Amino acid sequence: MNRVERTDASRLRAAAALACLVAGLLSVLGATSVRAQAPTSIATTTVTGAITPVTAEHLADTVALAAQDGHQALVVLLDTPGGLVDATRRIAQSFLDAPLPVVVYVAPAGADAGSAGTFITYAGHVAAMAPATTIGAATPVDLEGGEVGDKIVENAAAFARTLAEERGRDVDFAVASVRDGRSVTAATALEEGVVDLIADDLDDLLGRLDGADVEVRGRGTVTLTTAGATTVDYEMSTARTLLAILADPNLAFVFLSLGTLGILYEIASPGLGLGGVIGVASLVLAMFSLAVLPVNWAGAVLLVVAFVMFVAELFMPGVGVGAAGGTGALVLGGLFLFQDQPGLGVDWWVIAPTAVLMLALTILAGRIVWRSRARPSAAGSDDLLGRTVVVRDAATGTPRARVSGSYWRLQPLDGAPPLRDGQTVEVVDRHNLDLVVVPVARARADGSAAPIRTD
Repeated sequence: MNRVERTDASRLRAAAALACLVAGLLSVLGATSVRAQAPTSIATTTVTGAITPVTAEHLADTVALAAQDGHQALVVLLDTPGGLVDATRRIAQSFLDAPLPVVVYVAPAGADAGSAGTFITYAGHVAAMAPATTIGAATPVDLEGGEVGDKIVENAAAFARTLAEERGRDVDFAVASVRDGRSVTAATALEEGVVDLIADDLDDLLGRLDGADVEVRGRGTVTLTTAGATTVDYEMSTARTLLAILADPNLAFVFLSLGTLGILYEIASPGLGLGGVIGVASLVLAMFSLAVLPVNWAGAVLLVVAFVMFVAELFMPGVGVGAAGGTGALVLGGLFLFQDQPGLGVDWWVIAPTAVLMLALTILAGRIVWRSRARPSAAGSDDLLGRTVVVRDAATGTPRARVSGSYWRLQPLDGAPPLRDGQTVEVVDRHNLDLVVVPVARARADGSAAPIRTD
């Protein structure tokens, strides 16, 4: 080989080495670039208290927002004694179909993933617990905390088994927590494969999750890079927080009862006063409560019947029939208002005193109204004759007028036209508690009219 050939060969080897070096650098830079572009933030949200439809909506929306905002995972800090079956199923569905990994973390120390919390924890892609926490006791119960039918229990057990098999967690505990009400500590849960890890706090959790592979529907295997990641908290909105407070069967029942009392007071004492304001406000709050709770319409109809009978008590002789019937309908309505949902209902310690109070106050209101109507006028019957009064409430079919501080029913003289609101009439006779009246123009053939005295 001559000198020129050796030189060319050296140049080729140098070029090849340089090309390999450049390719290696590009590969490293490319990998670094891809890793730098990967999302490094973690979304978090906290769920405490009973699981309600408001909770389900919040978590479903948070899952969607966390994915939309580009976070690599969502951590749900959970502490709940349980909740509604339908709301729990909706949460589980949103976690199973989530486009990003969902980590359910039972925390802080002392927290519980009881009943519905067990299903929610199992539904997460990763299940974690803090020390000194518990999970389990997922047996459905009825409104009084007693046992429910076998069909309901078996359905819940099948749901728990499905979640356990989907996430590769211990099936035996999932089923036992439903059928036998079994509950375990965090250490036992980790040992039996109920959860994936135990972490002291959120920072410890993120450190332990770093590098974990998670299977996400539609994306395959996702590797978490959580060490040192920033967290963004998604709090429940003020409106939803208020709805979560109102989503209490006891509050809904109390608001309905207060609203009824307010309306009764307003009927007994016409004019938009304190009773009317309190009544309307209470009914509005009750509607908000019922809007987020699963209402049994049979119970709702019974409550409407109770309201009608309470109102009827004001227009019936004071024997208490309407009040008694309304109280019975109120009690039954409270018992059946949420009967479709195991574990959800109005407590007896709320129903009993409310029913007694409604009975007593309705009878009292009825007596006051009837005493006012039956009270003789300060003037004698003869003094009532010739008085000129203004008709009101004619549109309701029961025209009235205020005379000497009392309301009297009015009836037109035989052959006279029907009475109209605002019409001026003269009293020409009295029949028990009714005043017989005629239009002023008819009472005065000469065109004159007596002075209007309505007191």
